[in-house]
Amino acid sequence: MADPVILAVPKGRILEEVQPLLERAGIRPEAAFFDEGSRALQFKTDRPDIELIRVRAFDVATFVAHGAAQLGIVGSDVLMEFDYSELYAPVDLGIGHCRISVAEPKDMAAGDDPREWSHVRVATKYPHITARHFEARGVQAECVKLNGAMEIAPVLGLAGRIVDLVSSGKTLKENGLVEVEVIAQVSARLIVNRAAFKTRADTLGPLVAAFRAAAEELRDAA
Repeated sequence: MADPVILAVPKGRILEEVQPLLERAGIRPEAAFFDEGSRALQFKTDRPDIELIRVRAFDVATFVAHGAAQLGIVGSDVLMEFDYSELYAPVDLGIGHCRISVAEPKDMAAGDDPREWSHVRVATKYPHITARHFEARGVQAECVKLNGAMEIAPVLGLAGRIVDLVSSGKTLKENGLVEVEVIAQVSARLIVNRAAFKTRADTLGPLVAAFRAAAEELRDAA
């Protein structure tokens, strides 16, 4: 029997949206998969040919790009940041909607015009997306790489502005920040390792089709 297909799924807020998608695609994980208190990283499903791993969002792309997992679910923000040539992203799953935005302190924004910027110092976990965005506008960007707690960077003087994921905007508001530019809209994508898609087309092809159908069903039901 061939090794099971490994599907990498991100931890965190998206798990709740992933559950109906997996069910509609015919994959039912063991109960512990949806328990965020569980320290387990690998999980069985009701299909012996499919197993799941639950890892950090940025790591999903790495596991799939290097072939340790054959499929993954990841935000388009991660694909934009890493731009792995080994990845194929055939399906927009229509979940995990948010945006990558530039934000700054409310007091600064009151008299600020982004069109007049020539140099910015930005705290972000997206240095490549940030640099490309500002370079395209002719703005020199100094990126300070952080993995979290972006919102406190302006308060402590680490950087005047941040680039981060925004959903409701509540976290920004609670930290005295406001959005001043939207860089890109984000949604979750199904990604596939290109080499695996060629060598295991008989297995991965139907799975991709199942996820595409599941995403369309969820859109129609919304």
